[in-house]
This record gives sequence, C-alpha cells and structure tokens, in this order.
Amino acid sequence: MTDHFGSCLCGTVKFEVQGDFDSFYLCHCRHCQKDTGSAHAANLFSQSAKLTWKSGADAVTSFTLPGTLHSKSFCKLCGSALPSTQIPGLLVVPAGCLDTTVSILPTAHIFTSSKAAWDAELGEVPKFEGLPE
Repeated sequence: MTDHFGSCLCGTVKFEVQGDFDSFYLCHCRHCQKDTGSAHAANLFSQSAKLTWKSGADAVTSFTLPGTLHSKSFCKLCGSALPSTQIPGLLVVPAGCLDTTVSILPTAHIFTSSKAAWDAELGEVPKFEGLPE
C-alpha cells in the first residue's frame, strides 16, 4: 500500500491518499477540457484507496455537471483541482495536485474523438526547461 500526499496551489488544502491507484486516464472529453482549461484532464482512479483531508477541508467544494457523472472538487480559495468522492465507491485524484511522485504511467488516452485540434502534433512543438527568453 502506498501513501500519497497532495495540496492545492495556495496551500490551504492538504490531503493524504492511502492505497494504490487502479488506473490513470488522460481524458480528452469536452467536459474535462472546459474544467481544466487544457487539452485533457489527468486523473488517477481508485476503488480502494482512502482519502483523508489533513487541513482545509472546509475550503473544498464540488460541482457536478447536471445530467452527467462529470464532477470536480476544488479549493474555494485558489480554484485548484482536488480529489473527488462524488461517485460512490470511486476516488478520483487529479494527478497534478499530488506532491508525491506518481509511479504509474497513464493507462490510456480516453475520449480522443473530442481531442482539441491543437493537441494533434504536440511532439513537434519546441521544448524549454523554463520560460523562453
């Protein structure tokens, strides 16, 4: 069993996940594009891991898109994505909110039929270790 620790951008919310992740999906659906403001969401899923809020639990809020299973938990202060337990029996953890290393590679890209047009050839885009001059 593995322990993972994470937090929001402003540091108000801190949490621990005890257990292992079953899968790691990069979701390209339109809902994930909208709520991340990016090409895809990167979420870890577990049916057995346990989530414990270490601080800032009162700053965590959630939104579920009506008529869907799409939900998101986030910090009320800084807006950072946080773990969600909105679907009974399933813990969803945005990979970017973890402060510890994720040891598994993504399981798959999903909903690629909704992939952003500008996401097609990202391997060809120049790379910089920091902000370009």
